[in-house]
Amino acid sequence: MLATVIHAARDIRVEEVPDPELSTGGDAVVRVVAACVCGSDLWPYRGVTPTHAPHRIGHEFVGVVEAVGPEVAVVKPGDFVIAPFYVCDGTCANCRNGVSTSCLSGSWWGGEDKVGGVADGGQGERVRVPLADGTLFVVPGPVADDEVPGLLTLSDVMGTGHHAAVSAGVGPGDSVAVVGDGAVGLCAIIAAKRLGATTIIAMSRHADRQALAREFGATHVVEERGDEGVARVKELTGGIGADRVLECVGTKESMDQALRSTRPGGMVGYVGAPNGGPELPVRPMFNRNVGVNGGVAPVRGYIGDLLPDVRSGAIRPGRVFDLELPLAEAAEAYAAMDERRAIKVLLRP
Repeated sequence: MLATVIHAARDIRVEEVPDPELSTGGDAVVRVVAACVCGSDLWPYRGVTPTHAPHRIGHEFVGVVEAVGPEVAVVKPGDFVIAPFYVCDGTCANCRNGVSTSCLSGSWWGGEDKVGGVADGGQGERVRVPLADGTLFVVPGPVADDEVPGLLTLSDVMGTGHHAAVSAGVGPGDSVAVVGDGAVGLCAIIAAKRLGATTIIAMSRHADRQALAREFGATHVVEERGDEGVARVKELTGGIGADRVLECVGTKESMDQALRSTRPGGMVGYVGAPNGGPELPVRPMFNRNVGVNGGVAPVRGYIGDLLPDVRSGAIRPGRVFDLELPLAEAAEAYAAMDERRAIKVLLRP
């Protein structure tokens, strides 16, 4: 079968790889209906995260179950499933505590799992899924083709944007600023509106993303950064800063922007994968009673809550996919996102 393999910085290839096989009893094989490229995939693509040897890549996909191991009790062949961006059993103490990204038996796509197999990279025609009952979320059928983009966002970006909003404590009447206009930042705007925020400030410098931000619920757009950006946010929030700020980038600059845009006593919800050395200035945070909460998003636990709104059209996170390509053109998908010619690219095997 075909799958995306990263060989080195800016060297993405679609190659023939072995078909996945059931091996541990609790696993499944899923035929991929759609996968996508994530902003975090760009760190190895750009060489920020080194690639020491060629390996499969990708961690977001939806598809149809083709086969299951003898220990699988919930998932069955023919089910349409959403795969979150990590593997989890759904039963350990951390999963029960709502932090399935820290599953005691879990792992990440593209690496060895903890039960004796390999969790394939998600950008392929088929994927072996460890811990299938805990990892996969079954979507009641039938599933229409035009639902696929929205469902795919629940594997990562919509759940991650939601985690930023939940971590910051967004509620009715809040003012919210969103730092980052990628797919996660745009989904964070959806999440903020869904949770009742009335002032939503999108910090964006790109006209196409600004338009989508407004479609999703942003009431204001701020293009400035640094001191000027902080001043503009304060101007829009009674001179004090936003009640909640959602940090969706993961750099030193974005975290600084988020913290300084938050009002005294406010909260930053951060979900940007840390790159570029973000650090917390504890003394200024202490002086202004600004809190920080968040981390890697446990999206598996959010799918059930968000799914009805996605399927009904109440929220439309699938709009973040502004380019669709066949899997064979995965290299172009990476280039398009790296060069900001696309917000997020959907791949069809």
